[in-house]
Amino acid sequence: MMPDSTLSAHVGADLERRGYCIVENFLDADARAALARECGALHARNQLRPAAVGNVGERHVDARVRGDHTHWFDPLDLTAEQSAYWAPMDALRRALNRRLLLGMEQFETHYALYPPGTRYARHRDRFRDDDSRVLSSVLYLNPGWHDSDGGALRLHLDPAVPDSHLDIYPHDGTLVLFLSADFEHEVLPTGRERLSVAGWFRR
Repeated sequence: MMPDSTLSAHVGADLERRGYCIVENFLDADARAALARECGALHARNQLRPAAVGNVGERHVDARVRGDHTHWFDPLDLTAEQSAYWAPMDALRRALNRRLLLGMEQFETHYALYPPGTRYARHRDRFRDDDSRVLSSVLYLNPGWHDSDGGALRLHLDPAVPDSHLDIYPHDGTLVLFLSADFEHEVLPTGRERLSVAGWFRR
């Protein structure tokens, strides 16, 4: 993993230039493995819940649209595994605020487990009536992932250009960040269980 100053400079430059950034080997392998084990243990105890779609007052579960199961981190009661992820993400938030003046005051995040055969249909992370989400993030926790396993995050890059997209496969340690308002995206059907930590920096 890059030093904090190098990481924030890399992320900040990419966000300014193209609105998204991909970081390889975020956190060390032991920290990522600990997160994956915790997510798996929560799943085994039925503490991951089917994810809903829609904003407050309209939220509902529709597995045809979104098939993952989630568990939200409690910032006031983080486990050791979660703290090892939260701390560098919060440091990145503060550094990006200084560089880009984004006004991000909060971070929210959850585990996301996609069973084989599930997906998340094309959507945008910012709601029409709520602009609090500024920057979306996802860290993948999938050792030994092959592109043939599917499950790519598809970023739709330019609405004016048909089929203009970037597919990012969920290889272990890959961190993806993108401006929430700027990119529609989707999770393509996965051929095996797919783990990640998804989050949003908020105003």
